[in-house]
Amino acid sequence: MSRRSVLKNRLSGGLIDHDAPLSFQFDGKTYEGHQGDTLASALLANGVQLMGRSFKYHRPRGVLTAGSEEPNALVELRSGGRQEPNTRATVVELFAGLEARSQNRWPSLDHDMMAINDRFSNFLTAGFYYKTFMWPKAFWEKLYEPIIRKAAGLGSLTGEADPDAYDKGYLHCDLLIIGAGPTGLAAALTAGRAGAQVILAEEDYRLGGRLLSETKALSEMSGTDWVAQTQAELAALPNVRVMPRTTVFGAYDHGIYGAVERNADHVPTPTAGKPRQTLWRIYSKRALIATGAIERPIAFENNDRPGVMLAGAARAYANRWAATPGQSVVIFANGDDAYHTARDLMAKGVEVPAIVDVRDGAPTLPGTEVLAGAEIIDTKGRLGLSSVTVRLANGQTRTIACDALAVSGGWNPNLGLTCHQRGRPVWSDAIQSFVPGTGLPAGQLVAGAAMGGMTTAQALKGGAERAVEALGDLGISARAADLPQAEDAPVSLTPFWHVKGAKRAWLDFQNDVTVKDVKLAHQENFTSVEHLKRYTTLGMATDQGKTSNLGALAAMAELTGKSIPDTGTTIFRPPYTPVAMGALAGRAVGKDFHPTRLTPSHKWAEEQGAVFVEVGNWLRAQWFPREGETHWRQSVDREVLQTRNSVGICDVTTLGKIDVQGADAATFLNMVYANGFAKLPVGKVRYGLMLREDGVAYDDGTAARLAEDHFVVTTTTANAVLVYRNMEFVRQCLCPDLDVQLISTTEAWAQYAVAGPNARKLLQKIVDPEFDISNEAFPFMGCGEVTVCGGCRARLFRISFSGELAYEIAVPTRYGDALMREMMAAGEEFDVTPYGTEALGVMRIEKGHAAGNELNGTTSALNLGLGRMVSTKKDCIGNVLSRRDGMNKENALNLVGVRPVKSSDGVPAGGHLMATDGPVDAAHDQGYVTSAAYSPILQSAIGLAFVKGGANRMGERLRLVNPLQNQTVLVEIVSPHFVDPEGEKLRA
Repeated sequence: MSRRSVLKNRLSGGLIDHDAPLSFQFDGKTYEGHQGDTLASALLANGVQLMGRSFKYHRPRGVLTAGSEEPNALVELRSGGRQEPNTRATVVELFAGLEARSQNRWPSLDHDMMAINDRFSNFLTAGFYYKTFMWPKAFWEKLYEPIIRKAAGLGSLTGEADPDAYDKGYLHCDLLIIGAGPTGLAAALTAGRAGAQVILAEEDYRLGGRLLSETKALSEMSGTDWVAQTQAELAALPNVRVMPRTTVFGAYDHGIYGAVERNADHVPTPTAGKPRQTLWRIYSKRALIATGAIERPIAFENNDRPGVMLAGAARAYANRWAATPGQSVVIFANGDDAYHTARDLMAKGVEVPAIVDVRDGAPTLPGTEVLAGAEIIDTKGRLGLSSVTVRLANGQTRTIACDALAVSGGWNPNLGLTCHQRGRPVWSDAIQSFVPGTGLPAGQLVAGAAMGGMTTAQALKGGAERAVEALGDLGISARAADLPQAEDAPVSLTPFWHVKGAKRAWLDFQNDVTVKDVKLAHQENFTSVEHLKRYTTLGMATDQGKTSNLGALAAMAELTGKSIPDTGTTIFRPPYTPVAMGALAGRAVGKDFHPTRLTPSHKWAEEQGAVFVEVGNWLRAQWFPREGETHWRQSVDREVLQTRNSVGICDVTTLGKIDVQGADAATFLNMVYANGFAKLPVGKVRYGLMLREDGVAYDDGTAARLAEDHFVVTTTTANAVLVYRNMEFVRQCLCPDLDVQLISTTEAWAQYAVAGPNARKLLQKIVDPEFDISNEAFPFMGCGEVTVCGGCRARLFRISFSGELAYEIAVPTRYGDALMREMMAAGEEFDVTPYGTEALGVMRIEKGHAAGNELNGTTSALNLGLGRMVSTKKDCIGNVLSRRDGMNKENALNLVGVRPVKSSDGVPAGGHLMATDGPVDAAHDQGYVTSAAYSPILQSAIGLAFVKGGANRMGERLRLVNPLQNQTVLVEIVSPHFVDPEGEKLRA
């Protein structure tokens, strides 16, 4: 049973279900709407005109449009983690229980204290922020910035996690049709019947576009009946995908379009396991823009009051949503289109006291008074419209009581997607607006009102013809669909942009830009359209100026004495409408935002109670606490001592591994490494240093030669991807003629470091007996392919970053967990210990090995003490620039060790070194500490540092200072090789 008698402004008819009432809330008050309503139409039906406040002046605002171009009625939806700010009430589908709140007001929408800004509008004109907040200087941080930050933004977030899922997907088609109005439907019928793969995307939840809002017939049926008939045929075609609630927001290279499908925004919560929104990447061979046109307002004094809206929107609310903005609606127009609004409103019983038409020869309309040659010069009303003031053709003024005003200044083609690749619109005198130019994205066509064809007949014909053209380019034969007869009256309007003499005539409703602001921009010489935009913030709001740009350009054209096309226009950029961050993220949230890579021994390490640390994408064991250990240092110290006294095992799978194969593999590595690799014998490993093009060292590692044409390169964990990318660049771009191929094998091989005096004894129990790994047969820096545990293939490298006798053994990843368990079992008699990244770091500092802290993007081979590794007998990446004078100064930074004079003192990492007396400042800086640790072997804190001329300052004492934490430590410069400086252990 109908409930429309309850609602103040509910009309009969429309496309809503009068027998399906829905309860919803706005600002805590309960209202009733109907199935098929939007939030905006339901509020209008309830007599609510005030829906928001403007950004700068907090002026009361009502709904202006009926679509996604809405600048005023921005609301917050839902609550908790689902709270969504800055949502346009005009596109929010009503559902039972919907919670909506106005925003950008305090404490309430009716009584907004920030509306005081409007009283100070003379001080808050365009560009005021460029001229104020500059003095006194001390006020910026304590007063100005906090106030600006508090005022910034419109809506709010709760800070709670969004409980809904978002998804991403990929679609492919021959023809993507954007917009399902008469143009898009005619194109879809034509292409669908031709057998092409078609995607029809429509941002509305119903197909039909303006046909849903008009009463004009198509042949012998209504527009809505034709839409329903066409939709049914398209649904039956397997080659056509119809996507309502889908906004195509961007046009990108190669025919790719971004789109967001709102799968569950129209229900309280998504179905379990289903996404709320889906971000689609659509690959199209051709795309047809059928996005229609957007009506533009006329600027005059107080044209922003609640109750003032566009005439096309008023017509849409009446015909589609059975709602009227008021019971007495005045029309203000410069063309014939607004007369349709007057007819339709009067047909539904709404009073239209007058049509104010700026044209002297305005037509008459039975049932209302037409005031030809007149202008509306002001409106009255505090939180809603109560009357308008009209200046008649004879100069006299007249006040007309009304509670709504419908304004029409003409229609602008919806150009957004045609500009996303710098396409420049061109001017059309016929419709007094810009239309798409020739610089469209490749494969893009435009038809219908988006191309300037403002009649229904032009829209239908243009859609069918462009579809035939697009498919013809693809070699698909198509015939234009049979189309119904439709109205084809020529556009009749007189250009009229704003009423002269107004104090504040509003152009950009969301950002509070007026004609007066444009005049100020002109006065201060910001006449370029790009300067005008930035100086006034015109078109920089969430609607991108869809309803405001042309009016402002017209105002500037008048001021400069130019035509509008000569004045120029800004262009639009993606996204067409705001896109939720959740949709852009998709399922990449929480742990999925930064996927964790697990080492092969991760499960075993978990069983041992390891403490893990994130290392890039990897999760690595940091240390292995044992019963009775209450502090991490106890665990780390034990692991270091046990490894140095017997044997320890560390999972080093995370190190980058790159297979380099080909007849020119050695020549290739000679180019990417600073030191030589051409003569490296098979079965040997060499430590290598890589330089950037500017000569700065950026990575170190090893290259093992398994065969004449086969090397295995290892890199640091952090630079695994970077090194592989750079090597590919050299291979493909710098040395394309070399016979060499690369493949990353980081995840293909599980690799373990086995270090300590008993490392060989442990491995002899693992490596199959036919392989001799004695010191004589398998010396330091040796490598080879072996088998382990009875035939499992493996690679063995005798290299050490701990300074101990050490090996690295690698097996295919699927055997990594099993190998760890076998080695731990085999090492029980040697009291083997697993050790983590902390112990690994301690031992590499004790040995003086450079790592990421030292390879920090500013250091050279000379700084690292590796200057002799940069070969002068061959070319390599970075070789020439590494010889620059500035990188080879006598007093250059050198890598040294530092040790506190008092063993009880610590070594603060990052601290700076100063002379023992004198000032502590940058001018007297002697160097800085890069890595620090406590050495259980030396029972003292130690560190690695870069010190000016450090190689010649052994034994000198310096102050190590940390001003941030007020620390000062007296340290001695020592060799960076704290343990076994002669290397006897690792060669044992």
